[in-house]
Amino acid sequence: MYTLNVNDAKTNFGEMLLKVQSEPVEIKKNGISVAVLLSTDEYKRIEALKIELVKSRFNNVDESELAYATAFFDSLDSETNE
Repeated sequence: MYTLNVNDAKTNFGEMLLKVQSEPVEIKKNGISVAVLLSTDEYKRIEALKIELVKSRFNNVDESELAYATAFFDSLDSETNE
C-alpha cells in the first residue's frame, strides 16, 4: 500500500488521485494512520463482497433457530411486567 503524510497528500492531491486508481493510498498524520483512500471501483467491489457475505449468512440459517418478532417482543413485554 502506498503511504503519504497529510502534507504530501495535500500538496500532491492530483498525483494521489492517479495513484489510488492502481492501489489503496494510506494517509498518515504525525506517523499515525488516519485514512485509506480507495478507487471507486475498489470501494464498490468491497461493498458487493459485504452484501454477498450477509446474503450467504441468511441462506445458511436454520429456520428453527429464528426468533419471530412478535414472539420476541411479547417475551420482552412479559419479562418487564413481572
